[in-house]
Amino acid sequence: MIGISRNDSHCGGQVMKSPNFETNFETMSIDELWQLYAHLGGLLAKKLTVEKQNLEQKLGKLRGDAAHSAPPRRHYPEVRPKYQNPDDPSQTWAGRGRTPRWVNKMIEAGKSIEDLLIP
Repeated sequence: MIGISRNDSHCGGQVMKSPNFETNFETMSIDELWQLYAHLGGLLAKKLTVEKQNLEQKLGKLRGDAAHSAPPRRHYPEVRPKYQNPDDPSQTWAGRGRTPRWVNKMIEAGKSIEDLLIP
């Protein structure tokens, strides 16, 4: 049975009484169980929304503090490619970072890196 308390709340236009902890759910009707289920679902959704907002505020504060402690990165100009695959001109390399496979294959085939320079 659903007990009566001062903490009555509205659920779907009907007044839903707060359950006593001594409630035996086995004896409740299906309609009462569905009402309780809907009431608890709404209550959980509200509490989760509030908790999510609190966590997002805390995260925003942490991100804001971290952003102010580190200086902003400077903008670096685009690096133009220096090397181009003669077999496939769409493959280029600026000479920085890891050497592309096509460059390694060309060097293994006997070409020099200077042969791959873009004119």
